[in-house]
Amino acid sequence: MNRCFWSNISPMMLDYHDNEWGRPIKDDLKLFQKLMLDCQQAGLSWAIILNKRENFLKAFDNFNPTIVSKYDNAKVEELMNNPGIVRNRLKIKAMIINSKMYLEHFSTPGSFTNFLWQHVNHKPINSNLLPGSRIPATSSISDEISLKLKKLGFKFVGSTIIYAFLQAVGIYNDHYRDCFCHPEILKTE
Repeated sequence: MNRCFWSNISPMMLDYHDNEWGRPIKDDLKLFQKLMLDCQQAGLSWAIILNKRENFLKAFDNFNPTIVSKYDNAKVEELMNNPGIVRNRLKIKAMIINSKMYLEHFSTPGSFTNFLWQHVNHKPINSNLLPGSRIPATSSISDEISLKLKKLGFKFVGSTIIYAFLQAVGIYNDHYRDCFCHPEILKTE
């Protein structure tokens, strides 16, 4: 069975590739959770974040924006002492800010999903990547969404992070054409 070359790093990455990556998500809270995990990736590999995903979800109350938005300095210090997550004060504070911004701008059900998916007319973009070709790091759409989120007050949402997020949540189908997942995702379009 052919897969994207990067999926063979570990059994966890293989499972993530086969069952999650690139599958379209159209649920506000699931999208927000995924965005928060991708924000943690800044400067790191996705494998590191994936290995710590359960720890992140536990430490950050499943990235529930209502709860995370109320974190205080004591909670920040608690998180800074948690060896199961990436202990970066700027990233931790960004999760609090992003939760506040999410509640401020996307409190209406479906609004975050619509905000993201409207950029592609609510249908995934099929990148149609040839095996071995280079996967893009950014796009005009990731540039635009990044800029909009920054203007709304979100942190750690540069274009590269946003592009990785858009791939992960199925806005881009960046599975290689010979990967068994590629046609499966085409069926969802």
